[in-house]
Amino acid sequence: MNVDWAELFKVGTYPVEMFVRGTVMYWFIFILLRAAGRRDIGSLGVADLLVFMLIADAAGNAMGGNASSLPSGMVVVATMVFWTVLVDRISYFFPATRKWLEAEKVLLVRDGVMLRRGMRREYITEDELMSELRLKGVEDLRQVKRAYMEADGHISVIRNRSRPLRG
Repeated sequence: MNVDWAELFKVGTYPVEMFVRGTVMYWFIFILLRAAGRRDIGSLGVADLLVFMLIADAAGNAMGGNASSLPSGMVVVATMVFWTVLVDRISYFFPATRKWLEAEKVLLVRDGVMLRRGMRREYITEDELMSELRLKGVEDLRQVKRAYMEADGHISVIRNRSRPLRG
């Protein structure tokens, strides 16, 4: 098998075009995943999942020969990393942008009462919520002052210290 080394490293598509393609796909998938919510993402943030998917696809195409060349795939991967770093930096240095770039926490329990609106928003059933609370050592809903679905998909619990559970 002969390898055409010149063809392997030839830039078949303009790097600017690959950057634009990577940019358009990044923002399309980012907005799509933000609109879909966080359900079942677990400890990965939406941006983390997006970058893993896109880098795997771009690198896979470049490595498998489906892209025009290795440099083309490398430009797409670099574009994904560029946008990930830029979005992180923008949300860090400009807190006002966080409401568009990061998911907000959603209140699920207030003072021992399940908030159905927040649960519907995150598609969490009563059984799923109670299971998560039990994993955090909560036996009774009255022990919960606040429970939130955090931006990363985890549920955080603030216990009600003023009203201890009695037999």
